[in-house]
Amino acid sequence: MTDVRARLVDTSVPDRPEGVVLALHGGGSRGRDVAVSPTQLSVLRMVPVAARVARAGRGRLAVLRLLNSSRGWNARPTPVDDVAWALDRVVERFGEVPVALVGHSLGGRAALLAGDHDRVRSVVGLATWLAPGDGVGPLAGRDVLLVHGDADRVARIAPAAALARRLAGTTRAGFVTVRGGSHSMLRHHRTFDGLAARWVAASLLGDPPGEVLAPLLAGEMSSVEV
Repeated sequence: MTDVRARLVDTSVPDRPEGVVLALHGGGSRGRDVAVSPTQLSVLRMVPVAARVARAGRGRLAVLRLLNSSRGWNARPTPVDDVAWALDRVVERFGEVPVALVGHSLGGRAALLAGDHDRVRSVVGLATWLAPGDGVGPLAGRDVLLVHGDADRVARIAPAAALARRLAGTTRAGFVTVRGGSHSMLRHHRTFDGLAARWVAASLLGDPPGEVLAPLLAGEMSSVEV
């Protein structure tokens, strides 16, 4: 088995969580087997996302951040291996609870590729970077949301939009375009973070998703723009 050196960092862990959320960071490669730093920008970017999800969970969701074994996707284990390891730790710690994966950039790619795990019920990809030929499965029975800025110059919006349309044929899947949103999500972070938090709370806890996400979860629309 691949030697996983990933770490989990607690954001919020109530006594009896009804679900668990794993926040997955992005970050480009810095050569083979370069360690992830807790202070690198791609890791820090997920801190407010995780905190926003925890607030939306109102003490009902455990939220943990995953720090990958190494940067980028060029080494083994890959971020997908790290997510699989983290999901095993979640089951050991919390039991058979539903899980949401929320990832940014390469973290969104990892979330989608690991979304067929039997504990995963919800997947959110923020500014998701996708590679040609990524074998994202149908993800039947999951709730999948992709949020992408139309000013993203790192991860093209078209592949993510096309994937959302394809997934909508087999599961509840929606796509939100953020006008003026960039890959870093910084100028529109409240929009990105808020949509992720509401989607997870609606999917795992049955909370009202809000007017933007309601038609996507209901299957009335496949995409919206904000």
